Amino acid sequence: MIYFDNAATGGTKPDSVLRAVRASIEGVCGNPGRSGHSLSVALAENILHCRKLLCDFFHSDSYERVILTKNCTEALNIALFGCADAHIGKQKPHFITTVMEHNSVLRPLTHLQKTNRAEITIVPLRGDTVSPKDIAAALRPNTVAAVFTLASNVTGAAVDPSAVRALLPQSVYILCDGAQACGHRRIDMKKEGIDALALAGHKGMHGIQGSGALLFSQRLELAPVWFGGTGSESFSTDMPDFYPDRLEAGTLSCPAAASLTEGTLYLMSRIERLERELFAKTKQLIDGLLKIDAIAVYSRPNPYGIVAFRCKNLQSEFFAQRLSDEYCIAVRGGLHCAPLMHRALHTDGEGLIRASLSEFNTDAEMQIFLQACAEIAKN
Repeated sequence: MIYFDNAATGGTKPDSVLRAVRASIEGVCGNPGRSGHSLSVALAENILHCRKLLCDFFHSDSYERVILTKNCTEALNIALFGCADAHIGKQKPHFITTVMEHNSVLRPLTHLQKTNRAEITIVPLRGDTVSPKDIAAALRPNTVAAVFTLASNVTGAAVDPSAVRALLPQSVYILCDGAQACGHRRIDMKKEGIDALALAGHKGMHGIQGSGALLFSQRLELAPVWFGGTGSESFSTDMPDFYPDRLEAGTLSCPAAASLTEGTLYLMSRIERLERELFAKTKQLIDGLLKIDAIAVYSRPNPYGIVAFRCKNLQSEFFAQRLSDEYCIAVRGGLHCAPLMHRALHTDGEGLIRASLSEFNTDAEMQIFLQACAEIAKN
């Protein structure tokens, strides 16, 4: 199968990632931080290495504020609920977000608003993205954070956190959904003014499913969302008051952490090259699709590998199904868990087809894809 659904999950993993995962489950398994024997200690050191590596890679403040999660959605829930609950007893917090967001941002914020724990403002599109000036214009006296994606999972459109940071008072945090951006471009949390970064390990970071992380700055305090065993402060029935234990409950996944470690090591020396290559590939795909009369393209060239389009005479889900059934090509068709973005693009009725690339996709695969799209659109 030609796999063009990498924005959903990375289809090909580096060999180093696969070896690390196998090693973590083929030998004797242990529980990191739960015992004093040498295997448990060694696994805890592996987890610590993963935290330190992510901290360095994204230029975060402290490896202790790197929380390992099972995906980006969990990381965003910890950030959003943790930030809101940290304001209990104070003025109700106000969050600014955008129409570009995935449901992993919209649903937690909607729940906070419905349960009277927060207020939210949703900033509209200006052109094909969101303007930092419009985010700043939504400020209120009780605004605590601006929450936005670094790259739209629908079109690949991006918001510049540095530009947002320059327009906001320092009292307002910047919380970013990095599901589609992390691993595709160099992200420097300190330079870009990002207070919290949620990432999916299984996409651009080349980890396995079940891996993710939340990195947050020294100035941001988060209340715990999960409660349970941590291997520390075991005599207390309250969660520990120090990170990462305060935000992590239950046994961590050693295979997921191992994959995230190796995925990050794989990227460290080559991310700039991969960014340039993926930008060129999306441009090539977009240029080819624009030559097909019945197809409308909704993406610009981007380093995230995302190309969204529709066929004017065939619903997107049927188009994607034909690519799969007749040409053995995997894409995603329909609505992409970002309802407000589709509404803003006027594609909420039939959705869009999303082809999403990785560095492992070849020129030959793209030519086959373009020929298949031309044949389906014509017939």
